[in-house]
Amino acid sequence: MTALPGSLLKAQIGRAKLWFVVLLGGAILSAGLMGSCGGTGGASSSAPGAMKAASGSAVVLTYHNDNARSGQMLSESTLTPGSVNSANFGKLFTYDLDGQPYAQPLYVSHVQIAGGTHNVLYVATEHDTVYALEADGMGSTPLWQVSFINPDAGVTTVPCEDISDCTDLAPEIGITSTPVIDGGSGTLYVVARTKELSGGAASYVHRLHALDITSGAEKFGGPVVLDASVAGTADDADGGQVRFDSFRELQRPALLLNNNVVYIGFSSLGEVTPFHGWVLGYDAKALRQAMVFNATPNGSDGGIWQSGGGPATDNGGNIFFVTGNGTFDADSGGKDFGDSFIKLSPSGNVLDFFTPHDQQALSDDDRDLGSGGNLLIDQSGSHPHLAISAGKNGTIYVVDRDNMGHFHGNNDSVVQAIAGAFAGRAGNFSAPVFWQDHVYFGGVHDAIKAFEVKSGGLSTSPTSQSTKTFAYPGATMAISANGSSNGILWAMEMPDSNDRAVLHAYDATNLAKELYTSDQAGGRDTLDAGVKFVVPTIANGKVYVVGQGNIAAFGLLH
Repeated sequence: MTALPGSLLKAQIGRAKLWFVVLLGGAILSAGLMGSCGGTGGASSSAPGAMKAASGSAVVLTYHNDNARSGQMLSESTLTPGSVNSANFGKLFTYDLDGQPYAQPLYVSHVQIAGGTHNVLYVATEHDTVYALEADGMGSTPLWQVSFINPDAGVTTVPCEDISDCTDLAPEIGITSTPVIDGGSGTLYVVARTKELSGGAASYVHRLHALDITSGAEKFGGPVVLDASVAGTADDADGGQVRFDSFRELQRPALLLNNNVVYIGFSSLGEVTPFHGWVLGYDAKALRQAMVFNATPNGSDGGIWQSGGGPATDNGGNIFFVTGNGTFDADSGGKDFGDSFIKLSPSGNVLDFFTPHDQQALSDDDRDLGSGGNLLIDQSGSHPHLAISAGKNGTIYVVDRDNMGHFHGNNDSVVQAIAGAFAGRAGNFSAPVFWQDHVYFGGVHDAIKAFEVKSGGLSTSPTSQSTKTFAYPGATMAISANGSSNGILWAMEMPDSNDRAVLHAYDATNLAKELYTSDQAGGRDTLDAGVKFVVPTIANGKVYVVGQGNIAAFGLLH
């Protein structure tokens, strides 16, 4: 196939209410499914709450496919290690976008839009736009698109220079996190950031939007402005209250939908203080605040960013994430949790935590524990429920979710701490993925490595690794497979020059076997300049990857 025409014109379609349904093995997809499209990872280990979609009915409703953040797509029967090579596999088409897409593309099959049935990609950009795109390349314009700015009325995206020196996110800030879709109600939840001028004064606002996936129309009386406060004694407290500051907070982690609540995490942009790590929860139908958590109410920092990875949940609805540099006093009864694994109840209470023994040194040296996303897996044995992550210090932590270990001044009371797991000093900036009793990491200036889940933890050395090393920010990854067979590890690379991104495919059972790269076929498959931290999306025989100005679809050429 040839590429579609470059520019996308804004589609104007009716706003009449339309119905939609997704079938999973004959059952209607409901809002209560955890993750919607993950799957078990072998006889002894699995991602909690994940499930397998029926063939032809793929959905990717959330970051890394499920609320355990496994990164698995287990209903892929077209793409196999035998078919993915430069002779048979390549770029099929592209869509131009109006801004940089830092969010992972989402996918729903069999959506009824304007009288037709479509497989649909949902893509959000930093220009505060959400697109619904025909996922099979059968049209050059969006099925619909919605913009949250109105420059004539003084409502724009946020220029990065308003907040920082533009080294982290440029040139504008709009939608940064991955949205989430409620399959039962056909609703896409997305947080957009705007700068708004009134009477010569500027205000900065985050809003939660609930969009009908068939039209882009606002639902449930939305949008709602995000705001919060907690009791605290931090330097920015006023009258004993620390207020959420939309100017300083960046909504970076992917959204989480669980038990009819949308959970929204925050950190800062460029660590411009004062800021705090926040998690806000909103009722998915009433769009009313349901919970508030601040990671450092009596101190500072403790941002929740995870390089875009979302908070995770277990089958009990508890919420797991990892914070970055910040004040810490939880070991002495305080409420500050810098550089910590945290387990929250759905109502926002800290149920358990783990903090490395050298937390203060990590914070002083800008070695964020929370630079990589966390992964939940369940297994048999003495530690059946695990949380796994790695940050800038290069140590992989395997934490028992039922007894996380708290803080000890001279050791780490966890299931396992694999120090020096990454070759580069920068450590890890990406979320691990999981398949068939293996956890995969892609550290900075290091190879992609597979670690086997066994004996209650991980193998201390990788069972296989790629021959290639990946520059900053390392490899961002996803897995496709047909259940327990035909596993492919997909990885995005951003070269040091930031010239153009490269898509890689590896045999997931042996990472030394590279199946394909997008630079093998001359200019046929080359990509746009890369966007850091974004993972590929795999669905129905195609792989979707974003660049700084477009989204490209890869698949079988014949």
